[in-house]
Amino acid sequence: MTREEFVRRMHSRLDHWNNEIDAMVARKDQIQQSARAEFGATIDDLRKRRDEARHQLEQVEKASEGAWQDMKAGIELAWESISQAVESMRARYK
Repeated sequence: MTREEFVRRMHSRLDHWNNEIDAMVARKDQIQQSARAEFGATIDDLRKRRDEARHQLEQVEKASEGAWQDMKAGIELAWESISQAVESMRARYK
């Protein structure tokens, strides 16, 4: 996979996470009052993780050809963790 393909795929994942987070926030009123504080904290955590992922992607875009290859495995592992957190939250607050 080329760096450009990798960056496109990661941008797509960021867009997906943004859409998922926005959809969850839109349903906030449907969540019981007692769960809203935890929901808000979880949304904040997801946004922080998303912002960190965006920063990682910016680093890949700026990296040399050899350096981005070295970064790729670690980034994919971190991003998979974020994907699981988004999906877990989506399932929990359906």
